[in-house]
Amino acid sequence: MSMKISAIALGAMLAFGAGAASAAEPADWSKVAAKKITVFYPGVSPIEWITKGSDHGGARLLKKGETCVGCHEEELADMGKKMASGSKIEPTPIAGKAPSIPVSVQAAHDGENLYLRFSWKEPKASGAAKMDADNQVKVAFMLEANKVERADQSGCWETCHGDARTMPGADDKKTKYVKGGDLASGQYYDLMQWRSGKGDMHDGYVADKRVMEGGKGLVKAEGKKNGDTWTVTFTRKLAGGGQGDIALAAGKTYNFGFAVHDDFATGRFHQVSMGYTLGIDAKADIVAAKQ
Repeated sequence: MSMKISAIALGAMLAFGAGAASAAEPADWSKVAAKKITVFYPGVSPIEWITKGSDHGGARLLKKGETCVGCHEEELADMGKKMASGSKIEPTPIAGKAPSIPVSVQAAHDGENLYLRFSWKEPKASGAAKMDADNQVKVAFMLEANKVERADQSGCWETCHGDARTMPGADDKKTKYVKGGDLASGQYYDLMQWRSGKGDMHDGYVADKRVMEGGKGLVKAEGKKNGDTWTVTFTRKLAGGGQGDIALAAGKTYNFGFAVHDDFATGRFHQVSMGYTLGIDAKADIVAAKQ
C-alpha cells in the first residue's frame, strides 16, 4: 500500500514539475523586445466627447477610419499637460498630478501562457489627498477580440462614458460599460488588474457593466518597486477559460490598452494608454513571441 501511494505521489510530482517547466516567464526580460508607450492623464474625455465633432476635431477623422493613436501618438505628453493643468477638459485639476508616464511594455508567451510586463519610473507625488489609501498603484489592461465597434480605433475608450462614476455629475454606482455590451455576442473587453496594497489581482470583463471577477485566465500578477522603478508582471493563460475571458491564439492580433493609477488615484484620475494591438506570434504594435 505504501509503495502504491509513493508511486502515485511521485507521478503527481513529476507531472507538476513538467507543467511548471513548460510554463515560466522569460528568465531574462532584457532579451524581450520592449515598446515605450506614454500613458497620459485624460481629464474628462469620455467616448461621447471623442466622437462629438464640435468638441473634438478628430471626430471627423475617426469616422473616416483613423485611429486615435495614429493622430496623437507624438503629442500624448503635451495632451496630458493640458488636461492635468486644467487648461482643457478638466474641471477639477489636481495640483502636481503627473501629466504623463513613459511605460516600457514587454510581451512573451510559452505556448500556454501570455506574459505581460510593465515598467516605469514613479512620478513625483502630487501631495494630494489619497483617493485610494490602500493602493498606491494599480495597473490594469484590457483585451478585445475585434468585435466591439471602433475598438480597433479608440482602444479602451469604448468603455469610458460620461455617465459613469467619478465623471462630473455622474452616478457613483455606474461603472465602465460597452454600449450594447454582451458576453454572448463577444461585445466586451477582457479586463485584468493588479493592486499594490495587498497584491490583489482581479480577472473580469467590461460588457454592459464592469465585473471584476469571473475570469479564469489570470494565473499570477506580481508587482514590486525597486528604487524609483515599478515593475508589474501578469501571467495569463492563453486559453482563458472563464467568464469574460478571450481565448488567445498564435497568429492572431487583439486590441489592447492599459492604465496606471499612480499616487493613490482612483476612477478616472488615472494615466491611460491609447489603443494598440497585441499579436501572439503575429505582426502588431506589441508582439508576444514564443520563448
